[in-house]
Amino acid sequence: MGTPMVKNLLKGGFEVTVYNRTASRTLPLQEAGAAVAAHAGELWSAADTIITMVSDDAALRQIHQGEGGLLAGAVAGKVVIDMSTVSPDTSRELAGELLRKGVDYLDAPVAGSVKPAELGQLVIMAGGKKGVYEAALPVFECLGKASFFLGEQGAGNCAKLAINLLLAFNMQGIAEAVLFAAEKGIGPNEMMAVINESALSNGITKGKTANIVNRDFTAAFALKHLAKDLRLAKQQGMHTPAGRSLQDSFQQALAGGFGDQDIAAILPFLEAGKKG
Repeated sequence: MGTPMVKNLLKGGFEVTVYNRTASRTLPLQEAGAAVAAHAGELWSAADTIITMVSDDAALRQIHQGEGGLLAGAVAGKVVIDMSTVSPDTSRELAGELLRKGVDYLDAPVAGSVKPAELGQLVIMAGGKKGVYEAALPVFECLGKASFFLGEQGAGNCAKLAINLLLAFNMQGIAEAVLFAAEKGIGPNEMMAVINESALSNGITKGKTANIVNRDFTAAFALKHLAKDLRLAKQQGMHTPAGRSLQDSFQQALAGGFGDQDIAAILPFLEAGKKG
């Protein structure tokens, strides 16, 4: 996700310096015109706004609190925007630590996977100070098709967990409908065509049709990440019956070895359970 986002910022005329814990991943960005920092703390001297985009809470904490991390060398008057999907509690904690050093923080996770990131069509959900959000709008307009200010610190994270709860409903619902239809002699190709012409058609049904019909579960958004997001939602108090069932289903799929496949791999996971 970070790579196409950086490329869009460069296309938008921003000067960008990048850091990645895996240095080789910065090579395509260097070729696109970005400068490279040797460690995260070096970003303070290179930029007024620092954007983080990592996989989970542990990675975000390492970027901030690890050796050579952001917290040690924080420069008052600058801004950190985290666009990862992490716990609202982690955002509030890091925001508090940075604020004591005079740095403002937005949690601004995104809805959308690699393709929307490439097209600059992400949806951005922000929590923090409204004035900081408004100042960041030129950045958000370069990365997404829409951005929303949702309230105090952690609000963006909460909205993202809600969106991904709905994503899980969509994905498992598609899988269960396709499996039920297959038991009645209606193939995935035919069933997905029906779904995509019905009132139930949406971006997920259309976007995941090829995965389901071709049984290609190469990850655009890995199942392990959605399982993580459902776990975070549960930790934040998600308690509805269907939500709890979904969280259990995706955790079982993760434990069953489907984590590195696309979220559409909930279908073969459920299929394997039916056969079992």
